[in-house]
Amino acid sequence: MKSLAMIVVGLVLVGFLAYIVMAVLSQREPDNLGLQNGQLKPCPSTPNCVCSESHSQSDSQHFIEAITGNAQTWDALKQVMLEQGGDIQEASGDYMHIIFSTAVFHFVDDVELRFDREQHLIHLRSASRIGRSDFGVNRKRVETLKKALENNT
Repeated sequence: MKSLAMIVVGLVLVGFLAYIVMAVLSQREPDNLGLQNGQLKPCPSTPNCVCSESHSQSDSQHFIEAITGNAQTWDALKQVMLEQGGDIQEASGDYMHIIFSTAVFHFVDDVELRFDREQHLIHLRSASRIGRSDFGVNRKRVETLKKALENNT
């Protein structure tokens, strides 16, 4: 019985250490953020990302609708991001990069926005830096941001 308790405690500690290592690794900013050929980059095959760009439209796991809006919407979105706990890393022209961190382990997610002024669309990409699954956190975040934006404008 005592050895079983030791095994359980050992497994819990290993799991906890794994989460700490993942949290530390998620602090490193990916080197491939930003626009690629004028669009936000596609999501990886893992289910921890959503994107509204045309290259994702046939992928129901990753696709999310863009925001219809104008320059006023774009400016309001900056405020909404801050109100939702985001930390704006870059806001230049028609591109914005914001990070969000989880409360406990401080896992970092990157949210990128691209304003297509001609089409009156704001494209979004939200992705976890580490791990395979995000339990739908990125999709929920984008939907929450959209609702907050509707209430703000």
